[in-house]
Amino acid sequence: MKLWKRAAAAIKDQKSLLAVGFSRRTTYRNTDLEAAIIKATSHDDSSVDYSNAHRVYKWIKASPLNLKTLTHSLSSRVNHTRSWIVALKSLMLLHGVLCCKVPSVVGEIRRLPFDLSDFSDGHSCLSKTWGFNIFVRAYFAFLRNYSSFTSDQIHRSRANLRLDKVDSVKQQLDRIQKLQSLLDLILQIRPIADNMKRALILEAMDCIVLESINIYGRICSGIIKILPKAGKTDAVMTLKIVNKATSQGEDLALYFEFCKGFGVSNARDMPQFISIPMAEVEAMEKMVKSVEKDEQKQEEVVEEEEKAIVLLERPRLQTIITDKWEVFEDDEYCFNEKMIQEYHQDPLPLVVSNQPVYYTMPDLITF
Repeated sequence: MKLWKRAAAAIKDQKSLLAVGFSRRTTYRNTDLEAAIIKATSHDDSSVDYSNAHRVYKWIKASPLNLKTLTHSLSSRVNHTRSWIVALKSLMLLHGVLCCKVPSVVGEIRRLPFDLSDFSDGHSCLSKTWGFNIFVRAYFAFLRNYSSFTSDQIHRSRANLRLDKVDSVKQQLDRIQKLQSLLDLILQIRPIADNMKRALILEAMDCIVLESINIYGRICSGIIKILPKAGKTDAVMTLKIVNKATSQGEDLALYFEFCKGFGVSNARDMPQFISIPMAEVEAMEKMVKSVEKDEQKQEEVVEEEEKAIVLLERPRLQTIITDKWEVFEDDEYCFNEKMIQEYHQDPLPLVVSNQPVYYTMPDLITF
């Protein structure tokens, strides 16, 4: 960043701090927390202010009332900025809040207090910032789904404790599938432009790499727990999840190679995850084949029953030879056997005439 841009960015941050300093502190407004948020999300792209970020986390852990100050302050700051630096730092700060392991706080952040789905930096030309814009949007897409998932899981755990029950196999499989969707989103977060090798991007990628390890580890442990419990009704879904986990493991390895080449410190060593027992996977595959055979047999039985129904409903046509005539009565004439005999004895003559025959057409217009 050029010197004059750094100076202008520092002035903006100081103005925000002065505005907070002159504001009144109330029950729902913590000015010290607001000041820490501004400092943690400054316009400086050379480093991350971890001391103020940890100060924010301490305030949030100290009292759930501070969550309102956090959401209001972040929402106001992000909605008024056009800097990819402030936007990215805000995402990183909120990501840290979601990872602070405080259910009373995390459970309430189901929706993010801002929208960066169409973010575009306004301080430089698009040819220089397009990579940063995509990076911010991808990070936001992941964090939006991650916050919703985390909040839902906390509320479900509370309900299970209150009702003294555990999740069913179907619910556990749904949770693993949602984790796999989150992993797909997080693997999309990567620097793709040549000018993105910045200290702030490297710091953000360190966070992303750690989160990807955490999510994939939860996927693997969830599969290992569910394999012994899954029955025939869940076999197809379970095998689908296992196959996707295997594919995602390969994608994650490639992602680590990319991050390592880019210079991300947390990607230097690929972690060793708990391997999924192949014996149980093979048993699940046999179970799926058994289910498919049963379904095929059931379909064949249904087809045979439908054919039998069609054969029973089809009418049988027969040719009957008889010398008995059926007599039908008209409204004005009645033909009987006597009249038929008289007609054969004295048939009417055939009249042939060269004169044209005229018929009077009915008048269909005049009534």
